[in-house]
Amino acid sequence: MRGYQPDLAYIHDVGFGDFSRKAGPGLLAILRRAGIRRGLIVDLGCGSGIWAAELIRSGYDVVGIDISRAMIKLARKRAPAARFVKASFLSARLPRCDAVTAIGECFNYTFDGRNSRRELARFFRRVYRALRPGGVFIFDIAEPERALRRAHAQGKDWAILFEAVPGRDLLIRRMTTFRKVGKLYRRSQETHRLRLYRGSDVAGELRAAGFAVRGLRAYGRMPLPSGNAAFVAAKRRST
Repeated sequence: MRGYQPDLAYIHDVGFGDFSRKAGPGLLAILRRAGIRRGLIVDLGCGSGIWAAELIRSGYDVVGIDISRAMIKLARKRAPAARFVKASFLSARLPRCDAVTAIGECFNYTFDGRNSRRELARFFRRVYRALRPGGVFIFDIAEPERALRRAHAQGKDWAILFEAVPGRDLLIRRMTTFRKVGKLYRRSQETHRLRLYRGSDVAGELRAAGFAVRGLRAYGRMPLPSGNAAFVAAKRRST
């Protein structure tokens, strides 16, 4: 259960952080429309802390949770006012909170081998119990239609090659990274396995947990990747 290792974590942060940055305004708008203008937000799969830092700047308290030690290290530097915990989302303790977010396919990754639709359904019930009345749960998933065969990208001190092998319910991503260290480049490899879920099934599990659910295809002006779906699941206020 190691998650992203240091070189890939660095490359993800400097080369692929725009999604979290551009999604931020739309995510903040969702929180404010729900009447959540302050309070505690739990950021699952917090990565390098880009969204956590935006929440702190906007006046929220934040607990970030990620299974990757390398990502947690980056997040603590970026958002020192937040509290970060290295843990699987399936086993982390969820404090009483006003919102829970999980941006960037967090629930698809199988770094924790227990991850499955059954475990996800149990986790949704835990989130429901942790939220205060009127709280919201915002997240996105990769569906079976998610497609990325081969690609590459590079920056001033890094490069990455992707190969994705899709299956019926599983996506295998093989990545070779090159990161400049001194005058040379260090080569490393990682393989990530993502369990793919249908949006209709996820929505059904959320409703079974007690949530009122609506689907999204964008966070504000930031569209989701093709083959992804997002949800805003609200816990009803006490009557």
